[in-house]
Amino acid sequence: MHCFSFDIETIPDVDFGRKMWQLDDLSDKDVATAMTFKRLQATGSEFLPLHQQRVVAISVALRSGDAFRVWTLGDRDADEAEIIQRFYDGIERYSPELVSWNGSGFDLPVLHYRALKHGIQAPRYWEMGDSDREFRYNNYLSRFHWRHIDLMDVLAGFQMRGRASLDQIAVMLGFPGKLGMSGDKVWPCWLDGGIDAIRDYCETDVLNTFLVYLRFEHMRGNLDDSALELEFEMVRSTLREMNQPHLNEFLGAWDAG
Repeated sequence: MHCFSFDIETIPDVDFGRKMWQLDDLSDKDVATAMTFKRLQATGSEFLPLHQQRVVAISVALRSGDAFRVWTLGDRDADEAEIIQRFYDGIERYSPELVSWNGSGFDLPVLHYRALKHGIQAPRYWEMGDSDREFRYNNYLSRFHWRHIDLMDVLAGFQMRGRASLDQIAVMLGFPGKLGMSGDKVWPCWLDGGIDAIRDYCETDVLNTFLVYLRFEHMRGNLDDSALELEFEMVRSTLREMNQPHLNEFLGAWDAG
């Protein structure tokens, strides 16, 4: 197994908002409020378009060889360009199987726009078989290929009406789900200087995603019962060794569930 499960957290791109609507005299908070209000007027929803979102955290759960790791790319002060560059560097190095929850609908398009903004190159990610024939029929971009598995999309049978939240599916399967944090709280948390809490939240989300993926692999027949339990124990032992408060909370909620 060589799996690269990932999740991103975003905030409003207030620099874009200032330039687009001449809001130079407003605070970040007020610019974001104006952006969401304009979106609400236009669509009835405050959820910003993907190109108006800025990446502040990318967390990864990497299963490779005999090891499992979970971490957030870059340090707490890393800028957006560095975080995204590290993400694509991982793909260049490992050509892993990417696993996400709604990655096709949110995470990856956001990363496309932001990589474009920062001039980041990612030839392996964009490979469609022109330089490597193995990517012709199995690449990261085609919806029905397996090099990127969007679990939400696949489990819904690629149907909108079948889609579910990661939180609810995780809880259904006995995993922790959300632990007091959610995507709509990221911006207020950012304004309060809570980047560490955001990074912790992103890591627990990617853990939920990876655990759902393990159950998916079991359902597909790629893991038998004993192999599945070994994978779960590898995750548990890794979290115990890391001994970080948010991971200990996650582990405790998992064991209690």
